[in-house]
Amino acid sequence: MLALDPKTTALVLIDLQKGILSMPVTPHTGQEVLSRNMKLAEQARQAGALVILVHVGFAPDFADAPPHNVDKPLASSSPLPADWSDFAPDLQQPGDLVVLKKQWGAFTGTNLDLQLRRRGIRTIILAGIATNFGVESTLRHAWELGYDVVVPEDACTSLNADLHSMAVTHVFPRLCRVTRSDEIAFDA
Repeated sequence: MLALDPKTTALVLIDLQKGILSMPVTPHTGQEVLSRNMKLAEQARQAGALVILVHVGFAPDFADAPPHNVDKPLASSSPLPADWSDFAPDLQQPGDLVVLKKQWGAFTGTNLDLQLRRRGIRTIILAGIATNFGVESTLRHAWELGYDVVVPEDACTSLNADLHSMAVTHVFPRLCRVTRSDEIAFDA
């Protein structure tokens, strides 16, 4: 069991929103990941730890989306549904902080680092969708900023199992502690 200090730990959940939870993901389903993260969030709230919900959203015409020329763009040519960036029902609770991002990572172009530092946060529990996009980008930036990070592997998932496995097996262990959601506890 990994016991963390709730006074210096924040749970940061990436992109647990309607438009992303409805995508086909693996090795864990969107509902499995949501359920595990809702349990982690409840544990964190009960212990007095900070819960931060991060979601991604763009203007209907994607005018504020990153304008990169890439081989496999993710942006759709049709407008996103109005509720695409809404959090899953019952996820957001009073007292949770919300961060809206426009990039893969939750630090770039947001006040996430400022919010964490002003609250004395040194450790981040990081989870969500997709393992090798939003979670990994946020993890790399958190590591560069000096945060200790814990990633519960079973509270993340990706577009395919190989991408998830590559991240949690080969990349994450160099940047954080990889564990399971049921191995995380908060000191009283």
